[in-house]
Amino acid sequence: MAGVKGITLSMSPKRFDANQRDIVAALRRAGGSVLVLSMVGKGCADIAVGLRGQNYFLEIKDGGKSPSRRVLTSDEQAWHEQWQGQVAIVTSVEEAYRVLGLVE
Repeated sequence: MAGVKGITLSMSPKRFDANQRDIVAALRRAGGSVLVLSMVGKGCADIAVGLRGQNYFLEIKDGGKSPSRRVLTSDEQAWHEQWQGQVAIVTSVEEAYRVLGLVE
């Protein structure tokens, strides 16, 4: 998967949620800079988005899965608890747009 503006990162990616490509593409179409962080591992958020001078970290979960299959892993939970900045969990393009203030 590509990094910022089509720069491909050479690390081996972990599994991606099925909707990650759609969310990344939609955020880029909306004018955001998107850095895919999934390959960082250790519970780090899946993507960083820059839009209108702000940075957003998004953890993407597959909204098509049952709620029990969308829970944070233990690494993700630990990262979210320790991260002192913004981070949101999204399951759809609309939820991502809402976090970024693109829709109400």
